[in-house]
Amino acid sequence: MGKREHMSSKNADALPVVDLAPFLVAAGGDGGVSRATEAVRAACWEYGFFRVVNHGVPPELTARVLELSAVFFALPDEEKAKLGFNLYPDEPTGFREALDECFGKLTQLGVLIQEILNESMGLPPGFLKEYNGDRSFDFMASLRYSPATAEENNGISEHEDSNCITFVLQDGAGGLEVLKDGVWVPADPVEGSIIVNLGDVIQVLTNGKMKSATHRVVRKPAVHRHSLAFFFNVHGDRWVEPLPEYTEKIGEAPRYRRFLYSEYQQLRMRNKTHPPARPEDVVNITHYAI
Repeated sequence: MGKREHMSSKNADALPVVDLAPFLVAAGGDGGVSRATEAVRAACWEYGFFRVVNHGVPPELTARVLELSAVFFALPDEEKAKLGFNLYPDEPTGFREALDECFGKLTQLGVLIQEILNESMGLPPGFLKEYNGDRSFDFMASLRYSPATAEENNGISEHEDSNCITFVLQDGAGGLEVLKDGVWVPADPVEGSIIVNLGDVIQVLTNGKMKSATHRVVRKPAVHRHSLAFFFNVHGDRWVEPLPEYTEKIGEAPRYRRFLYSEYQQLRMRNKTHPPARPEDVVNITHYAI
């Protein structure tokens, strides 16, 4: 893939920004909707990552969730173990309610982004909604990363997401980066914005035209990083394959073979619990490449 360098901080706002106000405000008009849809299409073809603003998720809610998440993780380990973080915890006070409200808002945002993708992908109206209408597979994770050490600064190594769409909220520590043309571009926190990245499902459906972007988290010294990741998922029994709009209808051969989504998830989970000896054997979407 070539040399991978870190882009300088002056380019911290290099990611495309999409204003979703035309979809949420009646006065947006068709012109605003068309411009925003085209902006999403361009961002998905070039980056697979973009920021959304005026997205309908109250900034005070996301700030509260991140603050309460930091309080939770600061609790003694024995207290966290009692609370059982696989479920919404009862402490600190208000955390469960804030997470639940945030989950609902991000679900609504996921449905909207999916509708915009449907249009920007040139699909029949409602295609993705019918294809991916079961929201019971969506999930959200509240995360904390320890400060970097002299020996190690990786929070999450470079990877691509397997799902459809991911939303990322992060506190002031930042650290999220996306790979663009061999260069790591900072996706630093910007007040009022939410990071959106595409996953492997969209890349396969578009036969590689839209990108499932490679990204990572780099930890900073002397500070914990808190973030929230929401995964807008697809049902496990769905078959995933390049759509006719991106293959036979335009005279291009499929670049991926058809696969069951649950099978792909199982392959990825297997390599998390039993890492292969050779890096080239790590399962990602290239496993299904033709």
